[in-house]
Amino acid sequence: MFGVLASAASTQAAAPERPNVLFIYTDDHSYRTLSCYKEAYPWVKTPNIDRLARQGVRFLAAYNGSWCMPSRATMLTGRHTTGIESMRMEGPYPQCVYDAEKCPFWPKIFRQKGYFTGQIGKWHTGTDTGFGRDWDYQIVWNRPKYTETSQNYYYDQPITYHGGKTEILKRYSTDQYTDWAIEFLQGEGRDKSKPWYLWLCYGAVHSPYQPAKRHLEELAGIDFETPKDIYPPRATKPEWAQKINQWKKGPDGTPVSGDKTLNQWVRQYHQGVIAIDEGVGRVMAALEETGQRNNTLVIFTSDQGLAFGQHGFRGVKVAGYDANVRSPLLFSMPGRIPEEQVCEVPVSGVDIPATIFAFTGIRPPWEIHGHDLTPLLKNPKAEWPHTTMMMATGQKFGADILPGLDGKSAMHNNVPWYILIREKNLKYIRPLITDLEELYDLDKDPEELNNLAVQPLFQATLRRMRAKAIGELKRTKAGIAGHLPAVREAGAE
Repeated sequence: MFGVLASAASTQAAAPERPNVLFIYTDDHSYRTLSCYKEAYPWVKTPNIDRLARQGVRFLAAYNGSWCMPSRATMLTGRHTTGIESMRMEGPYPQCVYDAEKCPFWPKIFRQKGYFTGQIGKWHTGTDTGFGRDWDYQIVWNRPKYTETSQNYYYDQPITYHGGKTEILKRYSTDQYTDWAIEFLQGEGRDKSKPWYLWLCYGAVHSPYQPAKRHLEELAGIDFETPKDIYPPRATKPEWAQKINQWKKGPDGTPVSGDKTLNQWVRQYHQGVIAIDEGVGRVMAALEETGQRNNTLVIFTSDQGLAFGQHGFRGVKVAGYDANVRSPLLFSMPGRIPEEQVCEVPVSGVDIPATIFAFTGIRPPWEIHGHDLTPLLKNPKAEWPHTTMMMATGQKFGADILPGLDGKSAMHNNVPWYILIREKNLKYIRPLITDLEELYDLDKDPEELNNLAVQPLFQATLRRMRAKAIGELKRTKAGIAGHLPAVREAGAE
């Protein structure tokens, strides 16, 4: 008996410590704003995020969602929007609700498995933020509940502390969220005997793109090339894309929208990124100072990107172009993830929860749609047999949602619902209205100006990508798989 007990004790002692998870999530934050991505403007400098990228694997293309709410719902469930039941918009925007029994969030499972779970910052998935059920620790801006302050992304936010009091935050939100995260890492308010999961949700750099006062003079004198298709017409693109016209030429020919030039908008947007970079640097320093760096999986990404001038958009996500929705994605954990690696395989937001489950050794409690990225983290050049899909279904969720036959009810911010498929250098976009499909070779056409779907030479490729989309919809049990509207053939009226 003693020998058995000794063997068991030895096995227990040799078992690896369960890893912590720090998940840093930014808002409307394009991959183009980070200097570790070659698509960034040459004057962009994000040294702290770049350092994190060097300490792990940087994914070139991540498609997490089409706008704030579905992206977050995906991160909390591991499912595409058609697999998220009961989530719905209700009341004045952005008020939304869900049934926690029909739409459970996986941090609850982590709590049950012995993790201490925390969430700090922006919340955009139901007025119920889940404190006491999903989260042990929560300092939250409940944006859906306090609709009258829903645009207070940087100051004057109603912050609710651990399911109790709510007070107005007067400080710059990016800085304050960082301070709270550091306190969490230092052990304030949490059970230090447990491994932890922290979802740090910055509100930056969402509109109104307000920089910290200390950064208002940054990036003076910047310049860049105006996007080629900022004005219509846009040859080969669908009918809906021809109507996007949010810029006009100023007296000197400079693109202008509202009260600012394109240069002013882009400068202000990038000024807001500087505080995020500083915050990431401070959080990572705290992780190292507290001795937790080596046992913490760090993930950095955003809900989606944001276009400024590309394809005629001004500060808009939603559309399936990389300028609008492509996110940065970084993974880092010393000893378990190799450093200074880049993965060219496009991945989906649903893959992130699947990977967190794999790293922590916890079995997903329900069928999730994503795939564990560990093989790519170990070897970024490994073969990836899975289909990378992102779907945009506006403000609708659930297996039974269907696009409207009139086309109008399947539009969101003047962009049709769609299914997006990435396969190596190819991107396919299937609109959920009767309009042209889109197909791009991102190696040859990174700005997505030349829609190959209208060219006879690419019809076989188009059919293959179309079948992939339908196959992935069926795999994930999406009700729309059998109800897709007909596509419009090139040249058809």
